[in-house]
Amino acid sequence: MGLSEGLKYNLRGLWFGIKKPKLLFLGIIRFLAIIIITILAASLILVYHKELLGLVWNQPESYWILWLWYLLSWLVTFFLVVVSGVLSYLLAQILFSVIIMDYMSRITEKILTGNSHEEAKLPVAQLLLYLIKQEIPRTFLPVLLSLALMILGWLTPAGPLIAILSSCLAVIFLAWDNTDLVPARRMVSFRERFRFLFRNILFHFGFGLPFLIPGLNILFLSFAPVGATIHYYEKHDQS
Repeated sequence: MGLSEGLKYNLRGLWFGIKKPKLLFLGIIRFLAIIIITILAASLILVYHKELLGLVWNQPESYWILWLWYLLSWLVTFFLVVVSGVLSYLLAQILFSVIIMDYMSRITEKILTGNSHEEAKLPVAQLLLYLIKQEIPRTFLPVLLSLALMILGWLTPAGPLIAILSSCLAVIFLAWDNTDLVPARRMVSFRERFRFLFRNILFHFGFGLPFLIPGLNILFLSFAPVGATIHYYEKHDQS
C-alpha cells in the first residue's frame, strides 16, 4: 500500500462521514471541541504574552535595543501559540476525543459489516480507561517528540530539514492514531499494532498528508477515524 492509497482513504472517509448523519454530528462535535480549546489556549497566551516574555527578557529601557525586544516578543508569542495549538489538540484527544473517535469507528464498522466486532465486552469505565491508555503511546508521546524536534529545528542550522522531518513524523503517527482504532478494540497486542505501522509506513504518510493543510487539517482529523476504519475493513479484516 502506497502514499496515494493512504490519501484516497482519507478523502473517502471524509466524504463517507459527511453523508452519514451520525458520523457528521460526531465529526462536527470533535471539530468544534478542538477549535474551542485551541482558541481558549491561544487567547490566554495573547493576553499574558507580555508577562510570559518577562520571564525570558524584561523590557529594556534603551530605545536602541527596544525594537529587538518587540521582535522577540512576537516571535515568542507565535511560538507559544503554535505550542498551545499542539497541546490543545492533545488535551482534547486524551480527555474525550478518543471516545468520539472510537464511537465513529464503531458506527462505520457497523454500517460496513452490520456489526461492530470486538474481542471482549468491557464495562464503560474500564473501556474508557483502556482507550485513554491506548491513546498515550499512540498520540501523546509521538506528537510531543515532533514538537521537540520542531523546537530543536529553531535552535540549530539544520532547522528547515528538522522541521520537515518533524512534520512527516507527526502526520504518520496521527494517521496511525486512526488506523489503530479497530485492532486496539479487538485487543491486538501493541507490538503487533506497532509492526503494522512500520509495514505500512507509506500508506500512513499518505493518509496523514491532509493533516498538513492549515485550517482544513482539523476537518480531516475530525473524520479520519471513518476512512481508517474503511481501510482496515477492506484491506486487513480477518473476521
